[in-house]
Amino acid sequence: MQTTVVKKKSILAAVIGNALEWYDFLAFAFMTPIVAKLFFPNNPAAAMVMVTGLMAVAIALITFAPTYAAVGIAAPLFIVLARLLQGFAAGGEFGTSTALLIEMAPPGKRGFYGSWQMTGQMIALLLGAAAGTLITEIFTQAQIMAWAWRIPFALGLLIVPVAIYIRRNVEEPETFREMKAAQAAGTVREATLGEMLRNHMRETLVGMGLVVTLTVSIYITFTYLTTFSTVTLKLPLRDTFLVQMASAAFMIVLMPLWGAISDRVGRRPLMIGSLIGYLLVLYPAYSWLTSEPSITRLLVAQLSICVFVSVYFGVFSTVIAELFPANVRSLGMSLAYNIAVMIFGGFAQFIVTWLIRATGSPMAPAYYVMFGVVVGLVAAFFIRDRTHDASIH
Repeated sequence: MQTTVVKKKSILAAVIGNALEWYDFLAFAFMTPIVAKLFFPNNPAAAMVMVTGLMAVAIALITFAPTYAAVGIAAPLFIVLARLLQGFAAGGEFGTSTALLIEMAPPGKRGFYGSWQMTGQMIALLLGAAAGTLITEIFTQAQIMAWAWRIPFALGLLIVPVAIYIRRNVEEPETFREMKAAQAAGTVREATLGEMLRNHMRETLVGMGLVVTLTVSIYITFTYLTTFSTVTLKLPLRDTFLVQMASAAFMIVLMPLWGAISDRVGRRPLMIGSLIGYLLVLYPAYSWLTSEPSITRLLVAQLSICVFVSVYFGVFSTVIAELFPANVRSLGMSLAYNIAVMIFGGFAQFIVTWLIRATGSPMAPAYYVMFGVVVGLVAAFFIRDRTHDASIH
């Protein structure tokens, strides 16, 4: 009974920390059209270039940041600094929390436990969309531009003490304790970055390829949806937030289910199958949506895409964790994750915005996501399915 309680607390610790960081990141993404006007009045696109790739830690800095009207050019610099600080802190979060989930999983349940990593991010998506819906319902446009835009970030700030308390009181899995003891005794030493790359370059490259699909999906399929729907498709902001909430709730229900299924049927076939389905549905869904934009079509298109994305997200964290042995797992995952996110995620919204302007086609987001899916699909064929490998711990 005690072990079950400890494991539940460990899952909660991993999920709440990840959800908090992604809540702030997604809240920023949803509020980008407003924040851009307040902090980058002369070049809104620059806001996306500099800040969309940076994660969440310095929530308070953004919550209380002075606007461009108050301090001039210092305002965008302040925001960029805050996002950089968040990015540095969140850089190791994915690897650490995923390793925690995988290494405390009982035999035959790594897929289910690992699925909670991405479930935490979808919880963040749901919270971010709910916060956006809340302020658009309660406040006028003038109030939002004046001060109410800070509310989603302030709400994230309130979660920090809870997250810190839970994480400080969680028990580390036995594998973590054994590894620390071995390192302290000198029988095992922590691998350096150079050693990790020399011995696990193949795994790192495969991991990066898988992360490309993940980060492109998060940045475009989910976070950019608000900007795309309101700016390009001219749909109401409030209704777009509601679609985001529905798609996030849909994903939250499905991802742990797919993680559990992967423990039975294997993760490689689920990952490859989901990517093929994802690739096939993207173009028709976007084409149908952009031909006659409406909230109903947006909802149907988004949920159709989410069917396949939920499979990929549900098995992703466990697959990438199983690429690396325990002594380099956190480092390997963090390296693959951060490089791919920095290159393909951080500039995603800027690239898609530029593509829409350059081509005049609202289909640009679909093209970029399809590119990301192809990269992930190629990487998936190089996965060694270790679903039933009992030596992984």
